[in-house]
Amino acid sequence: MSDSAEADRLVLDQRLHAYRPNLADARLQGRVEAAAFVEGETAAVGLGALPLLNAPRADAAMDSQLLPGEAVHVFERRDGWAWVQAATDGYVGYVCANGLIPPGPSQTHLISAACTPLLSDARQKGAPVTFLSLGTGVTVVEPGERFHRIDGGYVFADHLRPADRPERDWVAVAQRLLGLPYLWGGRGAGGIDCSGLVQVALAACGIAVLRDSDQQAATVGEVIPLDRTAWQKGDLIFVPGHVMIVADCNKVIHASGHCWSVLVEPLASALSRLESKGVALSAVRRPTLETIAR
Repeated sequence: MSDSAEADRLVLDQRLHAYRPNLADARLQGRVEAAAFVEGETAAVGLGALPLLNAPRADAAMDSQLLPGEAVHVFERRDGWAWVQAATDGYVGYVCANGLIPPGPSQTHLISAACTPLLSDARQKGAPVTFLSLGTGVTVVEPGERFHRIDGGYVFADHLRPADRPERDWVAVAQRLLGLPYLWGGRGAGGIDCSGLVQVALAACGIAVLRDSDQQAATVGEVIPLDRTAWQKGDLIFVPGHVMIVADCNKVIHASGHCWSVLVEPLASALSRLESKGVALSAVRRPTLETIAR
């Protein structure tokens, strides 16, 4: 490998680039060394959210979570596992292969409620097929007065919004998720982590950002001074390993591992607790409507 190729390899984040010593994304050929390169295939997540793990084992750490309908690029299927890259944010990891389905039609709507049941019929009395989280994309195949039919069941119409009509206030979206349990790697109604909360809330407003807090701190929107007098509603406050959203001049909303919940907290209390642990502010950023390039 040449010096330039070696330098390129060292800066390629394996969270966002699919390469291992024995196999790599064909798009990385010439940039990394691997025994084989594959083009891969496109698939989608089925009706259940899928943990995205950092190894093909049930006890591996969950780095992220893929929501129903999200597209993935599959590089390998082996022993019941699939090595994939998420189309939403480029994250690479392993999922249960039986949770993937062939790509479906273009999504027409997104779930706008924190969580909604997918019903087996429109009479409201059937058992739920599953539960869909905020931001999950669906395709309405038959509009109804109160319930729209999608592939697999029925969803309450007021819990959907057209996919081409983004929301405007990501703080309000985040507040819709108050009370959800904290879950490392989570992005759904079963639990969510700090950067997952930011990603889901911003995505509802048409702003695509990367998955982890360190990635967000380096890429989202505009850099804002660390001086509190410069902050405004919607700004993102970063410390190493954590991110909070400014709810107003005195409060933040975040998915807190300390409190094990999504909550609104006085800004002074949050900063004081972090300071007591020797954790200093690392960045403040203001999201914009620009999509983050990967």
